[in-house]
Amino acid sequence: MTRLSLQRGRKALTLALTLLLALAWLLPIPALANSSGATLYVPWAATGSQAAGQATGAAADAPGSVYVLTNQSSGNAVAVYSRAADGSLARVATVPTGGLGTGSGIGSQGSLILSDNGQWLLAANPGSNDLSVFAVQPGGLALTDRVASGGTLPTSVTHFKGLVYVLNAGGSGNISGFRLSNQGKLTPLPGSTQPLSNNGAGSAPAPAQVAFSPGGDMLVVTERATNQIDTYVVGSDGLASGPTVYPAAGVTPFGFAFTQQGTLVVSEAFGGAADASAVSSYALAQGSLRVISPSVPTGQTAACWIAVSKNGKYAYSTNAGSGSVSAYAVHPDGSLTLIDGRAGVTGDNSGPIDAMVSHNGQYLYVLNGRVPNIAAFALQADGRLVSLGVFAGLDPGAVGIAAW
Repeated sequence: MTRLSLQRGRKALTLALTLLLALAWLLPIPALANSSGATLYVPWAATGSQAAGQATGAAADAPGSVYVLTNQSSGNAVAVYSRAADGSLARVATVPTGGLGTGSGIGSQGSLILSDNGQWLLAANPGSNDLSVFAVQPGGLALTDRVASGGTLPTSVTHFKGLVYVLNAGGSGNISGFRLSNQGKLTPLPGSTQPLSNNGAGSAPAPAQVAFSPGGDMLVVTERATNQIDTYVVGSDGLASGPTVYPAAGVTPFGFAFTQQGTLVVSEAFGGAADASAVSSYALAQGSLRVISPSVPTGQTAACWIAVSKNGKYAYSTNAGSGSVSAYAVHPDGSLTLIDGRAGVTGDNSGPIDAMVSHNGQYLYVLNGRVPNIAAFALQADGRLVSLGVFAGLDPGAVGIAAW
């Protein structure tokens, strides 16, 4: 065979392989079932090199997934939505957590989270006092572990490089830590359980969320009943110490999120008073919390949940009492400016609660608690929102949202 013939053969083989790969991406991925018959489905796997590709922008328009906790008292589960490249959603599967929900709202942010690399999905089971871990695989969600939460009524969970902390809102309340192995198994961290501002005495002060700081060296908890914010120092051994307790800038501090620059943005429901809610920003450094912008009004009612854009320039509060989403500019010094109190509208009596920005930074998904459904918005370069419509398929009581 001549050298020219070999070159032509190689080119033909390369072309055929390219066409086959393109066809594989165009074909839908079918739902799978495990040996017990539970549906396992993820339309686009956010693991390994694929996750790295999205993180660098190589697959900015790639499809993904959105997850919501059904929170049913008869059995908790993850509702899985396929996200198309244009941001639209389609309900494709329901995967049981093995635990129980409460059947109604739990007053928290972060009950369902994805790890930063998209490899693990962690779910709180507030009705059975435990946590579930799923591996996000090319064929679907695979339940890898379920363990006791270290308290009662787990309502919020956070993850940083294999370290997991859960907020238990029942009883006197606490935070409790775990190690997450490469096999998706959770191991309790002895000595990690710490009280809230009440030092373990009496009833829990209505804690709303726990989350790691961007560097993983601090934990933050908001307390609705005391108008306080707790911080904990996390040692190199993963153990939290504290809390150090700070007064919040406003009334009823609730959900929060950190920008990639490290600014802490916190919603303030102000007890649900009409059009009185606000959002504050803080600097968290060397274990201390400093107010940057105190209580910048939304002009809306019951701002309770916060999401931030991937570039850290914008923050969004969902306003449960107004059926709206407020947009804020987050300036380089961490200060806030309201862009539009009603940047997004979810509808009268929709009760928007949890919200999350997709991993590619293009879409904001808002869980409407009273309808229930998911409102989708496209994020604009100036921080404003464009509605993409609402997507149904949920039962009353659903809480928590995670997006890739």
